[in-house]
Amino acid sequence: MPAINWYPGHMAKTRRMLQENLKMIDVIVEILDARAPKASRNPDFDDLFIGKARVVLLNKSDLADSNATKRWISYYAKQGIEAAGVSATGGAAKKIAVGLIEKAAKPRVDAMKAKGVNKTVRCMIVGIPNVGKSTLINRIAGQNRAEVGDRPGVTRGKQWVKITPYLELMDTPGMLWPKLEDQELASHLAYLGSIKDEIMDSEDLAADLLALLQTTSGNQLIERYSKVAVDTPKEELLNAVCRSRGFLLRGGELDTERASHVVLDEFRAGKIARVTLEQPETGV
Repeated sequence: MPAINWYPGHMAKTRRMLQENLKMIDVIVEILDARAPKASRNPDFDDLFIGKARVVLLNKSDLADSNATKRWISYYAKQGIEAAGVSATGGAAKKIAVGLIEKAAKPRVDAMKAKGVNKTVRCMIVGIPNVGKSTLINRIAGQNRAEVGDRPGVTRGKQWVKITPYLELMDTPGMLWPKLEDQELASHLAYLGSIKDEIMDSEDLAADLLALLQTTSGNQLIERYSKVAVDTPKEELLNAVCRSRGFLLRGGELDTERASHVVLDEFRAGKIARVTLEQPETGV
């Protein structure tokens, strides 16, 4: 797959907006995709949010390998960052998220209470496009307060959402970083849909993904697409998907373009297998 370039011009504007609002923020809530915690973490955030209380929510954990999610939670704990796996569409997400936020904000809240002030905790929700920030905010708020979409780049500007009299969340646009140096991680983001499909060749992308799943989740892949085998060559995988689903064009030609979109959609929806594409570094 060719190198992926991805930094739209409006990202610099997003960064400025985050910086300008930091002074009023008590807790940074970083949303990652549990299936690719390394690839979906903006490395610029470490410098941008230095000195701020931070928590990490590994969203879409229902689509990831549960044991891998536990390892990632332990990895962040060793760095002094509270983390938890959540599903923004699940009922427990609000309790988990609010619990982490309150724990992170407690020193500041207690200090203000000692001065006789009931502190309103203001949180900034951050992450790259398409990790489910707005969906999670809507789950926490109990209603559709933030704009939601299934494609990267739906949230256009900051949005404040009042959760309780003493808890407010600020939703922000997904923010990328200027250069993707690790093309393997770039591929992971492309598989998940965090990079717009329009800038890539969907057939190349789907073929790469199928080859990866063939090694990590071979049994589930074969169960999903019956004509795929453990030894199907990479260049034949999309053809095998076509034969599995009967995707044919006029004249009997295999419709590999349709197959590529189906593979990507079904992977992103967790219909092929619960997969975590990255493992945390050991010894951290």
